[in-house]
Amino acid sequence: MARNGNKNIIQIGALAKELGITTRTIRYYEEIGLMGKKDRPGGSTRNYDKDDVLRLKFILKIKALGVSLKEIQELSEIFDINDQEFTTITPKLIEILDHHINTVDEKMASLSSLRQDIVEYRIRIIDLLNNAAS
Repeated sequence: MARNGNKNIIQIGALAKELGITTRTIRYYEEIGLMGKKDRPGGSTRNYDKDDVLRLKFILKIKALGVSLKEIQELSEIFDINDQEFTTITPKLIEILDHHINTVDEKMASLSSLRQDIVEYRIRIIDLLNNAAS
């Protein structure tokens, strides 16, 4: 990260490389408001400070947990409206994560049931084959 005044600054290409994403992804997140309001004078290079990097890492982490971009937008709006105070998004984040936990639990139960159905069907097929061979 290059030093700029008192803040660590990183350019978009270096940030994308560091996080294993594309610059297009970062630009898209900016376009849909996930990165908050950025002052970018006509065509200037996209530079990010430590807070931007932490925000992007947070976005990537919760996205990897299955949180939708729409849900992340809701969190982003709450965060920005409340002067970027993390504690203001905590209740909504917990609500979203609880919903995703329930969804995962339902999928696991469904997959477990499907597995059991497959095992039982396999046993019936083997029994049919064994009875036909007898």
